[in-house]
Amino acid sequence: MIKELEKKAYSNPNTLPPRALLLNALELTPIEKTKVVILGQDPYHGQGEANGLAFSVNKDIRIPPSLRNIFIELHNDLGLEIPKYGDLTSWAKQGVLLLNSVLTVEKDKPGSHRYIGWEKYTDSLISEISEKKEHVVFILWGKYAQSKVSLIDNSKHLILQSPHPSPFSARKGFFNSKPFSKCNTWLKEKNIKEIDWELTT
Repeated sequence: MIKELEKKAYSNPNTLPPRALLLNALELTPIEKTKVVILGQDPYHGQGEANGLAFSVNKDIRIPPSLRNIFIELHNDLGLEIPKYGDLTSWAKQGVLLLNSVLTVEKDKPGSHRYIGWEKYTDSLISEISEKKEHVVFILWGKYAQSKVSLIDNSKHLILQSPHPSPFSARKGFFNSKPFSKCNTWLKEKNIKEIDWELTT
């Protein structure tokens, strides 16, 4: 399934992220090591922005507005300094699966690969994590991510929902939702090592 979708997506030379980073999220955070899932919609569509991790950009790329708001909430929630770059690899290496529901996009065309079949694949991943793992924290920002809630067994996992961190909705309940402290409180209660959310230079 994944090979067919990959072939279909990259038949267009303008597809992002670079093909080598298509499965970056799962390579950095394999299912067996996943403690937290942060679900995005589809990759950033600007040149050089998408790096295979939801909400993340490489260190030399300007921080997008949604990620900037995530960092503001991180500061308000945990008192951490607002990062100067947007590479979230350190989160991924600790067990935070930064999963986009749609894994590819055409350059400068948001949502352009939404219906080629990626959702079926990523829905199966979410279901697999829910079924095989215990005590995972699922962070669902915005209505699209929250549409996946039926795939998650809330009797053994923590589901944190709030509006999306985009500038259009962050002030409608994303700010002050405290997802980072709530996540770590849950992990600590379950005797799972907490996430160090601080991004250091």
